[in-house]
Amino acid sequence: MVNALSAEDASVRLRAALAVGSNPDPVFVEALVERCAVEPDFFVRDMLSWALTCLSREITLPRIRQELDSERPQARSQALHTLSKIGDRGAWDWIARDMLHDADDEVARTAWRVAVAFVPEEGKKDLVNELVLQLGRGDRSVRLSLSRAFVELGEVIKPALEKAAEDPDPEVAAHARATESLRQNPETGFDAAIEEAKRVAVVGANSAKAEEAREAADC
Repeated sequence: MVNALSAEDASVRLRAALAVGSNPDPVFVEALVERCAVEPDFFVRDMLSWALTCLSREITLPRIRQELDSERPQARSQALHTLSKIGDRGAWDWIARDMLHDADDEVARTAWRVAVAFVPEEGKKDLVNELVLQLGRGDRSVRLSLSRAFVELGEVIKPALEKAAEDPDPEVAAHARATESLRQNPETGFDAAIEEAKRVAVVGANSAKAEEAREAADC
C-alpha cells in the first residue's frame, strides 16, 4: 500500500489513499504525511488529507504539526489544509505569524484561510493587523483569497480597511477598497470591485490636484 501511494499512475495513488482512509491504520500516518509534501496531483493530495482525517487526532496532529516547520512549501501548505479538514480549533496556536507572511503564495493563502477559521474572537483584531500588511500582494487569485479571508472576519476589519484605503501605494489602496466593497455587498464581483476602487482612487487624486491648483491660484 505504501508503494501504491507513490505509484507513477495518479489513479493508482488516488485509490491507495482512498483505501487507507477507508481502513484507517496508524501505521500509514508517516507515509500519508510524507506523500502530502510531494504529491503533484491536487485530487490525490486532497484524498491524502481526507485519509489523515480518518485517523485518531492524537496520532495525526503531532505529526502534522511538525510539517508546519518544513522547508518544503507544499509540506507547510498541505499540513495547514489538513488541519482545516480535521477542524481542531486548538491548532490556532500553531499558526505562526510568519506563516501569514510566508514568501510562498500558496502557503500564505492557506494560512489566511485556516487562521480565519480558527481564530478566537479575542484574537481577530490582531489577525486583521497582520493580514492588512498583505494587501496589494500577488496576482488576482492571491488578492481574492486575502479579500475573502477579510470578509469572513466581519465588521472587525472595517477600521483597518478604511486606513489602508488611504495608503499611498495605489495597489494597496485599491485592494482595501475592493475588499470593503465585497464586505458590504458579497454579490459584487471582485474584478468589478477592483476596477471601481481604482476609479475612485484616480478621481480622488485628480480632485486633490484640482484643489491644490485652486489654492495656488488664490495665492
